[in-house]
Amino acid sequence: MRLFLDANVIFTAACSTQGLSRGLFRLAASGKGALCTSAFAHEEAFRNIQKKAPDKIADLTMLMQQVDILPEPHPLWVTRAERLPLAAKDAPVLAAALQGKVDIFVTGDRRDFGHLFGQVLEGVKILTPVDALEAVVR
Repeated sequence: MRLFLDANVIFTAACSTQGLSRGLFRLAASGKGALCTSAFAHEEAFRNIQKKAPDKIADLTMLMQQVDILPEPHPLWVTRAERLPLAAKDAPVLAAALQGKVDIFVTGDRRDFGHLFGQVLEGVKILTPVDALEAVVR
């Protein structure tokens, strides 16, 4: 099972060794899934770590060794994502997951993605970290 991690999930995993987001990394390390993201989402997580928790940069670097970076999406995928509707800043992230044909898009961003939670778009299920953990364990 391939899980695409939004920037907020990567950020949270780097900041908390015991949280749900870090649990996704533990499951992947045990062979129960593969993690991926986009360069755009990775860069956003890195910027936020630098700004809000610079002492966690080493944790982020270590975690990212488990994460594959998918190619940036074709503009047509971005346009499709913008129609969901999604903010211009979020569309490229979801578009990368859709183009990459992952199984689950994992985000904790209720404000921008909450209206999509539980939906399946182009074969990609949009889930919170807790729901993604549950789906992988099942």
